[in-house]
Amino acid sequence: MIIHKNKETERKCVIIYLLNPSVMLALFPLKKTCASGWRMFSCSCYFLSEKTGSWDEGRSDCRDRGADLVVIDSSEEQDFLVSFIQKPTWIGLNDKEEEGRWKWVDGTPLSFLTYWRTGQPDNGDGDPQWGEEDCVHIRTDSSWNDLSCGNSLPWVCEKLP
Repeated sequence: MIIHKNKETERKCVIIYLLNPSVMLALFPLKKTCASGWRMFSCSCYFLSEKTGSWDEGRSDCRDRGADLVVIDSSEEQDFLVSFIQKPTWIGLNDKEEEGRWKWVDGTPLSFLTYWRTGQPDNGDGDPQWGEEDCVHIRTDSSWNDLSCGNSLPWVCEKLP
């Protein structure tokens, strides 16, 4: 079994190849590593920014690095991220297109796997001082919260090695 990201959807996929093992090793070398400054988990590399910026600035920085904001699709990945973030951090989830319809940066809708903080998402409870809360950050207590996309936070990028 080989795990990789489908380049068209950038989502993690599992594809089972029934090939001769020597052909598999030639096509898919087993040893993959991440560049300096990146951390490896499962089949992806993760980069935690030291600087802060809006959700869009974070996404742009990730794309400049050949990555995108992280898409969390397992409890193990959630636990991994929480193990090294030290302050609220942007992730690749938003409802910018339609209020209440949460999508990951790869276009997939939010599934049953969620870690919303109690009472979240709340779109700022309609309070104008908070603005539209269309972007999501992960908190150090491992919960998610919706926040105005213009707030300045660090971000986590994800890409293939």
